[in-house]
Amino acid sequence: MDRTGARILVDQLVIQGVERATCVPGESYLAVLDALIGSGVDLLTCRQEGGAAMMAEAYGKMSGRPGICFVTRGPGATNAAAGVHVAAQDSTPMILFVGQVARSMKHREAFQELDYSAVFGTIAKWAVEIDDAARIPELIARAFRVATQGRPGPVVIALPEDMLVDTADVPDAPKAEPIEMAPSASGIAALADRLDRAERPLAILGGGGWRGETRERMIAFAERHALPVCVEFRRGGSFPADHPNYVGDLSIGANPKLVTAIKDADLVLMLGGRMSEMPSQNYTLLDIGPGDDRLVHLYPDPEEIGRVYQPGLGLIGTAGGFAEAVADLPGPNRQSEWVDTLRQAYLDWSTDPLPLPGGFQMGEVISWLRDTLGPDAAITNGAGNFATWINRHYHFRDHASQLAPTSGSMGYGLPAAVMAKRHRPERDVICVAGDGDIMMTVQELATAVQFDIPLIVLVIDNGMFGTIRMHQEREYPGRLSATDLRNPDFAAMAAAMGCHAETLRDSNDFPAAFDRARASGKPALLHCFLDPEALTIGKTLSEIRDGK
Repeated sequence: MDRTGARILVDQLVIQGVERATCVPGESYLAVLDALIGSGVDLLTCRQEGGAAMMAEAYGKMSGRPGICFVTRGPGATNAAAGVHVAAQDSTPMILFVGQVARSMKHREAFQELDYSAVFGTIAKWAVEIDDAARIPELIARAFRVATQGRPGPVVIALPEDMLVDTADVPDAPKAEPIEMAPSASGIAALADRLDRAERPLAILGGGGWRGETRERMIAFAERHALPVCVEFRRGGSFPADHPNYVGDLSIGANPKLVTAIKDADLVLMLGGRMSEMPSQNYTLLDIGPGDDRLVHLYPDPEEIGRVYQPGLGLIGTAGGFAEAVADLPGPNRQSEWVDTLRQAYLDWSTDPLPLPGGFQMGEVISWLRDTLGPDAAITNGAGNFATWINRHYHFRDHASQLAPTSGSMGYGLPAAVMAKRHRPERDVICVAGDGDIMMTVQELATAVQFDIPLIVLVIDNGMFGTIRMHQEREYPGRLSATDLRNPDFAAMAAAMGCHAETLRDSNDFPAAFDRARASGKPALLHCFLDPEALTIGKTLSEIRDGK
C-alpha cells in the first residue's frame, strides 16, 4: 500500500517504540506534524529549538532509547545544535529530524538551506539526508542503531519537504534493539586475576548504561569484591549514593581524599566512561604519556581504548555486557577497611555544608532537599557555580536522579526538568538554575504551563555570571568586564506565564515555600537571592579577589 513519506516516517517511529517527541513547528515538515496526529506519540511543542533538543537529550539519558526532536531548517537546526552538542559529549542517544528545502531547490542557497552533513559532521555520529521515501524504513532503523550502539550519540536526519509528500509502497523495518557487547573471556579472566591481587582497588563508573539490572549487578559485583565505587562528573545515580560502597563523585572541586585515593589505588577500574577533562581533574588523575598499568578501561568503542590513556588492560564492551560477564565472578564477599575509610571520607565531605555570607545558605537548601525528597526525585541543572553545591551535598540514589550536562551547557536544567517530569510524573523534579543559566531557556516555562507539567524551578540569583566572575577575579582581580547582570523579577515573570512563584532571601523560609510550590500542582518557580560574596562553596568573592 502506498504511503506518504511522512506517514512512513511516523510509522517507523512507532515501531521503534517512540513514546514522545519534542518540536518547534516549521513549514518544512508540516506533513510529519500532520502524520503525528493520532499516532500515540506524545508531542511537546517547545518555544525554542535549543530547549526542544535538550529535552530530547534528557529523554535519551533516562530511557537509553533515542530522544526524538523535530525542528525546521536553517535557524531551527542551528538553534538545536546546542542540544546535539550535549548529546555528543554526554554520549546520549538522540535523533534530530530537520526539515529541508525541496530537492529541486538544493544547492541554490534557497530559503534557510543548509548542508546538514557539513554543519553537524563534527558533533553528530551520523548526519544524513533522506531523498527517497522508499528508503525511510531502512535509514530510520539504521539511525536508531547508530544512536544506541557502540558509544551512544546523536544522529541528524534532514527531510526534504517534497520527499515527505512523495508516496511509496515499502515494508516497515523491525525494531532496532542495540547489541550489548560483553568483554572477551580472556579479558574477564585477566580482570579476575588483577582483582585477586589488588589490595586497594577502586571503580569509576561513567557513561549512561548503568540502569536496571545492569545497576543491580554492578552493586553485587562491588559488594563481592570490596570495591569502593565513585562516579564521573554529573553521572550521579549510576550507583546509589546511600550504598556503603559508594565513595563520591569526580566533579569540579572533587573531594581531595577521593582524588588521593585514586592516586593511591593499586587497581583502577574505569568502567563505561572516557575520563575527560572534568572528572580527570584536568587530566591529572591518571598517567597519560607512559600509560598506567593499574588501569582497566572498559568502553564500547575500541577506538577510545588507548586514545588518551594507555591502560594495563583494555576491555571492549557495554555496561550491560560487562555487568553480565562479571555476574558470576567470585570474590571474597567482604567489606574491607579500604572501603570503609573512603565511605567515611565521602560522608564527612558531603553531609554538613559550610556557612557562607548572606541569609540564603545554598548548602543548607541542598542538604534539606537531600534529606526530604524521596530516592526517585530528580535534580536537573545547567552550568554555573551553583551546581557545585548539588554535586557535593545532594546524594543521588535512583537511576537518572541527576540530569545534568557533562558538556557544561548553560540552560540545560529547565528543558531537562520539563522532560523528566513529563516522562515520570509520579516523582518530584527540581531544576536548580543560576540567574545567567536560566535565561538561556527560560521560555520553556511556558511549555511546562501549556502541558501542565508541575516541575519546581529554583533560580539562584547572585547578579552575575558567577563561574566566569570567579575566574575573572582570580586572573584579573578587581577588573570587572561583562560579568555583572541586571536581572528581571523572575517570580513576576514566572507568574505572568501561569506558574506558582515566590521570592526568597532567607533559607529558613525555604522549606515552607517549597511545600507550597509542590502543593500548588502547577509549574513553580522560587526566586532565591544569594549573596554575591557567596561565590563558591569554600571561598568568598573577596577571598578569591585577594588571592586567598
